[in-house]
Amino acid sequence: MESIKEYLDKLEINNSGLGKQLKEVYINRVVYFKEDKIVYFYLTSKDIVSHELLDKFKEELMYKLDYFKDMRMKIRFTGLERKSNKDVIKKYWNNILYILKYLCPSIAGWYKQVEFLCLEEELKIKLPKGIFYERLMKKNVTYVLKTVLSEELGLDLNITIEKAVDEKVNKERLIRINDREMEEKIRALEIGKVNNCEENEEESYVIKSDVDENLIYGDNANAMIENIVELNASSGTVAVVGDIFDVDTKELKNGKILMIASITDYTSSISCKLFLTDTNKDVVLENVKKGAYLKIKGDIVYDTYQREISMMISGIRKETRIEREDKSEEKRVELHAHTQMSSMDAICSVKKLVERAAKWGHSAIAITDHGVVQGFPDAMNAGKSNNIKILYGVEGYLVEDDSLIIEDANDKELSQTFVVFDIETTGFSNTNDKITEIGAVKIENFKIVDRFSELINPEKDISYKIQELTGITNELIKDKPTIEEVLPKFMEFVGDSVLVAHNAEFDTGFISQKCREQGLLYNNKKVDTLMLARVMLPNLKRHRLNVVAKELGIPLLNHHRAVDDAEATALIFNKFLQMLTEKGAKTLSDVNNILGKIDYTKLSTNHITLIAKNSIGIKNLYKIISDAHVNHFFRAPRILRSVLNEYKEGLIIGSACEAGVVFQAVKKNVSDEEMKKIIDLYDYIEVMPIDNNRFMIDKGEVKDEEELRELNRKLIDTAKKFDKIPVATGDVHFLDKHEAVLRKVLKYSQGFKVDEEETYLHFRTTDEMLEEFSYLGEELAYEVVVENSNLIADMVEDIKPIPDDTYPPIIEGSDVELREMCYKKAKRIYGDPIPEIVQKRLDRELNSIISNGYAVMYIIAQKLVAKSLSDGYLVGSRGSVGSSFAATMSDITEVNPLPAHYICENEDCKYSFFYEIGEWGSGVDLPDKDCPKCGRKLAKNGHDIPFEVFLGFEGDKEPDIDLNFSGNYQPTIHKYTEELFGEGYVYRAGTIGTVAEKTAFGYARKYVEENNISVPNAEVLRLSNGCTGVKRTSGQHPGGVMVIPDYKDVYDFTPIQYPANDTSCGVITTHFDYHSISGRILKLDILGHDGPTIIRMLEDMTGINITEIPLDDKETMSLFTSTEALGVTPEEINCPIGCLAVPEFGTKFVRQMLLDTKPTTFAELVRISGLSHGTDVWVNNAQDLVREDIVGLKDVISTRDDIMNYLIFKGLPPKMSFTIMESVRKGKGLKPEHIEEMKKNNVPEWYIGSCKKIKYMFPKAHAVAYVMTSFRIAYCKVHYPEAFYATYFTTKVEDFDADLIVKGLDAIKSKINEIESLGNDATTKEKGMLTVLEVALEMYARGIKLLPVDIYKSDATEFIVVGEKTLLPPMAAIQGLGGNAAINIQNERKNGEFISKEDLRKRTKISKTVIETLTNHGSLENMSERNQLSLF
Repeated sequence: MESIKEYLDKLEINNSGLGKQLKEVYINRVVYFKEDKIVYFYLTSKDIVSHELLDKFKEELMYKLDYFKDMRMKIRFTGLERKSNKDVIKKYWNNILYILKYLCPSIAGWYKQVEFLCLEEELKIKLPKGIFYERLMKKNVTYVLKTVLSEELGLDLNITIEKAVDEKVNKERLIRINDREMEEKIRALEIGKVNNCEENEEESYVIKSDVDENLIYGDNANAMIENIVELNASSGTVAVVGDIFDVDTKELKNGKILMIASITDYTSSISCKLFLTDTNKDVVLENVKKGAYLKIKGDIVYDTYQREISMMISGIRKETRIEREDKSEEKRVELHAHTQMSSMDAICSVKKLVERAAKWGHSAIAITDHGVVQGFPDAMNAGKSNNIKILYGVEGYLVEDDSLIIEDANDKELSQTFVVFDIETTGFSNTNDKITEIGAVKIENFKIVDRFSELINPEKDISYKIQELTGITNELIKDKPTIEEVLPKFMEFVGDSVLVAHNAEFDTGFISQKCREQGLLYNNKKVDTLMLARVMLPNLKRHRLNVVAKELGIPLLNHHRAVDDAEATALIFNKFLQMLTEKGAKTLSDVNNILGKIDYTKLSTNHITLIAKNSIGIKNLYKIISDAHVNHFFRAPRILRSVLNEYKEGLIIGSACEAGVVFQAVKKNVSDEEMKKIIDLYDYIEVMPIDNNRFMIDKGEVKDEEELRELNRKLIDTAKKFDKIPVATGDVHFLDKHEAVLRKVLKYSQGFKVDEEETYLHFRTTDEMLEEFSYLGEELAYEVVVENSNLIADMVEDIKPIPDDTYPPIIEGSDVELREMCYKKAKRIYGDPIPEIVQKRLDRELNSIISNGYAVMYIIAQKLVAKSLSDGYLVGSRGSVGSSFAATMSDITEVNPLPAHYICENEDCKYSFFYEIGEWGSGVDLPDKDCPKCGRKLAKNGHDIPFEVFLGFEGDKEPDIDLNFSGNYQPTIHKYTEELFGEGYVYRAGTIGTVAEKTAFGYARKYVEENNISVPNAEVLRLSNGCTGVKRTSGQHPGGVMVIPDYKDVYDFTPIQYPANDTSCGVITTHFDYHSISGRILKLDILGHDGPTIIRMLEDMTGINITEIPLDDKETMSLFTSTEALGVTPEEINCPIGCLAVPEFGTKFVRQMLLDTKPTTFAELVRISGLSHGTDVWVNNAQDLVREDIVGLKDVISTRDDIMNYLIFKGLPPKMSFTIMESVRKGKGLKPEHIEEMKKNNVPEWYIGSCKKIKYMFPKAHAVAYVMTSFRIAYCKVHYPEAFYATYFTTKVEDFDADLIVKGLDAIKSKINEIESLGNDATTKEKGMLTVLEVALEMYARGIKLLPVDIYKSDATEFIVVGEKTLLPPMAAIQGLGGNAAINIQNERKNGEFISKEDLRKRTKISKTVIETLTNHGSLENMSERNQLSLF
C-alpha cells in the first residue's frame, strides 16, 4: 500500500498542502475499466478526511492523467471502532453536508441551519426549508446516505429526514428586507455603469505614446491581468498587478544575478523571477523594491525545486496605485481604533493609522486599545508629524464591583415566600426565542408548599441541540398550550413573591420580555443562586447547577428539564438560607451586609471606551489603567466601577461594542427604568457596522442582518431618549479590507476557530461609513457618522500624554558636592596646583555637566558604586560613562579618559607628563620610566577618550550611566535605589515584546496548513510580514530603573504594571516601553554581570587586591598570542593561544580575531574588544580590510570614538563629526551631505565604505572597562592558576560533568572529539559542555588535578582549592544532582555523620536517583545501604 503523498510524488504532482493532509490516506487498489476509460481508486484512512480534499486529489490526477474520462474515489475509514456513533457522525458531518449540496446545490446558502441528531442506531437530519426537503426526497437522499455511511464508515443507521417547523411570518419585516435587497441591486448596477464608462474611456487613450516611460523591463507589459489566486501551472502568459513586498538577489556561478521578487494583489502572492545582466541590473533593482506598485508580465511555470508555481518575468511596468480616498466634504472622526498594542488582536501600527487619518483629512483620530495605552507615545509622535489631533483613550474591561449580591432586596424575613423557578427555551435571545417549559416551586417558611409545571408550544422549531439538551422535542409540545395561555397562569402563581433562579438574569429576562409582549405587569424582586454560590462556595472552580448540587449533596435528576432543575435549585436555595441564618441574617436585605462585596474576579467584564478630555483626564486615565494592571488584574486588566467613579473627571465615556452593557441591554429589551440606570454613566453611545456583529447570526443570537440593523436603530433611539449622543464608530483593527486575513492568522495562532466569513474591521472613509448606515435615512446617518463624531472630538483638548521636558531628581547641593569631590581626588592624584591639561578637561566637563543639570546623575551613580564597594563588590562601568574624566574623579569608573601620561605617585613630587597629540592609544603601553625629578618608578595611565562621546559638544546628548554590578549583588543595589529615592519613585524599565519574524512565519504556516489552504510560499511570507510587530507581551529591562523626581508623580509620565502581568513577581514596571520616556526621566542601568562576581571570588581565594594588578604584565599580555606563559604547548591544549576562559576573549570568534591580528599592546586589545562587540564592524568589514592588507589593525574603525577623532583630525567640523559618529553607531549609515564633506577632506573610500556597513558600535570607554577586567582575570590565570580554574568552573557549574572530568585527560579528549564530530547538530547543553571541557583539558595539561566529590568536604556549589595543583569540585558539579540537593547535604552534614545511605536520604530529602548518582561517582565509598542496629 502506498500513501497518496507517495503517489503524488511519483506522478511529480506538486501540491505539498494536499500531500500533507492526505499523508495518512493509503491506496489499497486501483481498478481500470478499459472500454469506459474509468478508474476506480479504493482508499483507506484511519482518520476521517473530507470529500472536498478527495475531490482536489481527483482534480490533480485528472489534470495530470488526462487520458482517462473519469475517476471515482471509494474510501473506507478504519480507525473508528472505539468511537460512539454520535462522535463518528460529528466528525463526518461535513461530508454529509457535501453530499446534500451535491444532490441539491441550492442548500449551500443554508447549510449552517441543517442539523443532525444521532441517537444510538438512529440518525435524524433536519432541513431548514420545506423546498429542500422535497427536492432531496425526490433524489432518494435516505438511500444515498445509508449506502455511503455503510461503505465508508461501516455504520448501519436508520436515517430520518425532517423539516423544521415554520415560524409565524412577520410580513412587515419581509417587505423591509426585500426593499433593501432591491435598493442594493439597483445601486450595484449604477456603480457598474459608471465603472464601465471609465474603463472604455481609458482604453481608447492607451495607444498614444510610442515610448512607454513607465516600462522598467522588457518590450511591453501587455497581457490579460489575472488575480494571483486564480493562477495555476497552465495559466500561460499573464500579467499581475500589485505591491512588491520582498526582493531577493542571488549571484549564480555563471556570474549572472537572479532576482526573485514577491508580489501580492491581496488575493494571493507569487514569486517572480528574472535573470539580470550588467546592462539592465541597475534599472531593475532601482525600481523593483519593497513597496513598489508594479504590473509584471510573464509565464506561469511550475517550479520543480520549490514545488509550486512561479512567474518568469518578461515585462515590468510602473503602475499608479489606486488608493482609497475620503472624498466627502465634511469628514467623520474615528472614535474607536485598535493598534498593534491590542495584544494579538489588531494589525495596524499606530503610525500608519494616524498617517491614514491625516491623509484623508480627518481632524482627529482616537487610539483605544484593549486594556492598555501603550500606543500613546507613538501616537503622540505621529500626531505631531502629521498635524492631526490624537484622542487618547482605551477600550477597557469594566467590572460592576459595586453591584450587590441581591439587588433591591426587601426587608422581609428570610421565611417569606419565594418562587424558585427554571425555564427551558428554544435559544438564548429573549426577543427571538420562545419558552418551551416553565417549572417552579413555591417555598414558605423554608418548606416547599406548591409546584407549577407546564410544557409550552413555542410555535417554532426546536433545534436538535436543544432537543438533546432538554429532551423536549417538537413532537412532545405540538399539542401543548402556547405562552399566551401559560404565562398569565404562572404570573398568578408567583404573585408578589421574590423570584429565585440559577443564573436568574437569563430566566427573568425571558419572563419580563414575554410579559411586556403580552402587556402583563412584571416587577418582582429576584435572587440569583449562581451569585450566592460564587460567594458562599468560593472553593469551587465552577458554579453550574449540577456542580453546586453535588457539592451540597442534593440529588439532581433529569438535569435541563425545568421542573427538575427548579426542584434542585429550591433545595440549594434552602441550604443557602440555612447557612445565612447561621451567619446571623434575619431579613433578605441583611444578606448583602453579611456577605459583603463580591470578589471582582467572580464578576463578568463588559467593554467600555474611555477618552481623555484634558490633562486631568489623561492623568486619571493613567491611574485607572495602573489600578487595573496592578491591583485588579485577572485574565485581563479590570477597571472596577468604583475606581472609575473616583477618577472619572476629565474623561468622556463611550459604550463600546456589542460586549458593552448598553448594547446588551438594548438586545435584551430591558425596561426604561433599568435602561436609565445602565446608560447614566455614558456620554456617547456607539453604533457599529453590522459586519462587526455578524457572528451573532451564526451563534443564533439574532436572525439575520436585518435584525442587526434593527438593533442599531434601537440603540440610536435609546441614546436620544436618554439625551446621550449616538455615534457611528468602526472598531478598527486594521487599515484595509484585505488585511482581515492577517487578523485571522493571529487569532488562529491563539486557538480561536477560523470564521468562514470575514469580519471587516477596517478603517472606513466617511462615504463608506455613510453608505454602511444608509438604512437610517440620509439625515440620521449624517448625524451619527459625521456631526456627532466631530462633536465628541471637539470636546477634547490638545493633550500631551508624555511631557516634553526633562525631569531629573533633585539632590540638594549636588553641583557643589560633585565639583568638590572631583577636585579633591584630582589634587590627590595629580598634585596641587593641578596640571593645566587636567584642570581644563575637568572644568570643561563640570561646566557642561552642571549647566545641563546632570550633576545629580553623577552623585547618584557615585552613591551606588560607593555602596557596592563598601559591601566588597567591585563595579564595572559600561558604555560611554568612562569617557568622562569627572566620572573617574568621582569614583564612578576606573577608566581614565585623559591622554596617555606618566604620573609620579610620590606625595612630595607629583611630576607628570602627557602625550597630548594621541601618540599612544593607552597609557598602559608606555615604556617603564623613572621620575626625572625624584627617581621613583612612574605610574602610567590614560586611555585618550574624548568627553564629547558621552555628552555631545553642546551637552545635548542624553547621557546614561550604565553600571555592571555583581550578579549576586544586583537585588541588593536595586533595593538601595528605592531607599535613596523613596518608595513609589523607582520603577523597573518596562519593555514590550512583539511578534518576531520567525514566530509570525510559524503562525502563517500553521494557519495555511491546518486549514487546507494551498498557496505559494510567497503568500505565507506576506501573511507572516503582516503579523510581525503585533504586541505579544510586556517585560522588563534586565537592569534598567526609572526614577521619578519627588516633585512629580509617576502618573505624569506613565501608568504602571507588572511585567508580563505576572502579579506574583514582586517587581513593578513602567507601562510604556522605557525608550519612550527615557528622555523625560532619569534611567539608571544597574546590570548584573559575571565580571565583578569572578573578581570578588578571586580576591577571596588569593588575598590579592585586584586593582593593584599591573596592566602591563608581559606574561599576561603574551596569553593573547601564545601558550608559553601557561607552560604548555598548543598541541597539548588544542589551542594556539592561552586565552581560553578569559572573559570577552575566550570565545571561538574572538580567538580567531586574535590569531588574525596578533595583538601585543593593551591598546590593541581595546580595539579587538570594540571590533568583536560591534555588529558588522569586524566581520564583512574590518576583517576583509586587514586580510587584504588595505590597512592595519591600528587604522580600522573599532569604536565610535575612532570615527569622531579621525574626522576632526581630517578637518571636519567637530559638531558634524559627532553627528556622523552617532548616525553610524546606530546603524543609520551616512547622509549624502556627510559623504560630500568627507570626500572634500580627503577621507579615503575604504573608510566611507566601512562606515556605511556598520550596524552597532561599542564606545571606547566600554571596551577599556571590559579589557581591564579581562586582563586582571587573565593575570590570575598566569599567576594563580588554581584560583582561576576554581572560579571559572564555579560560574559554569551547570555545564560541568565531574564524573567525566575526574577521569582525566583521555576521557576529556574523547568526549571533546565526540561533541565536535556532531558539528552543528550538537545541542546547546553539549556546546556549553564543550567550552568547559576545553578549559578542563588545559587545566590538566598545566598539572592541576581534580579530586572526586566528597560529601563532607565539598562545598554545595563552589569549587575549592585544597592544596597546590588540586581542586575539590562542589556537589552540584555531578550531573543529575541539582543545587537544592547539594545545599541540603551541606546543611545536614553539620548535624553529624551519615550512618548509611538510608540515613542520608531521610535527613536530606534527596531522591533515590541522587543516591545512585553519588554512589556511581564514588562519593559514598564504604557506606552501607541501611541503618544497622549495633548489638554490643
